[in-house]
Amino acid sequence: MRNEGAGMETETKKLKKQDKKRDFFCVVSDAFRVFARNSSFALGSAWAFTGAVLVILVWIFTGPMFHFSDTWQLVINTATTIVTFLMVFLIQNTQNRDAKAVHLKLDELIRALKGARNELVDLENLSDEELKKLEKQFKSMRKRAESGPPSRLAEIPELR
Repeated sequence: MRNEGAGMETETKKLKKQDKKRDFFCVVSDAFRVFARNSSFALGSAWAFTGAVLVILVWIFTGPMFHFSDTWQLVINTATTIVTFLMVFLIQNTQNRDAKAVHLKLDELIRALKGARNELVDLENLSDEELKKLEKQFKSMRKRAESGPPSRLAEIPELR
């Protein structure tokens, strides 16, 4: 019986450690999400672009002072490489979250509409060949709709 009790205690300790690790990962993940979102908004603004142009202009105008040296060129090359490297992760994170949100919204619309094909909910998991077949189906549906009787939208004077 003592062995079973000792086994239960170690299992409980393992689970608590896993929860702490998961909690730490969630905290870090959430912090990065907030940072990436805020950075994306700030760095995607006209002010950020203006600031970047000003930095480039300052760099250009300091060229004669540094005799357009290799070090002078290395400064801008290093800075732009670092900024680009970090921005890739910020942009990808924001893009992934936005794409996921759009997919979930579209999935909800597909599920809510009567007559919609629920198989279309997880299109992102289809192979390229399956996506091409589906694209052909939609193209043929669009051609049939264009060649068929006029739609009700044509009856609305504002849309003519």
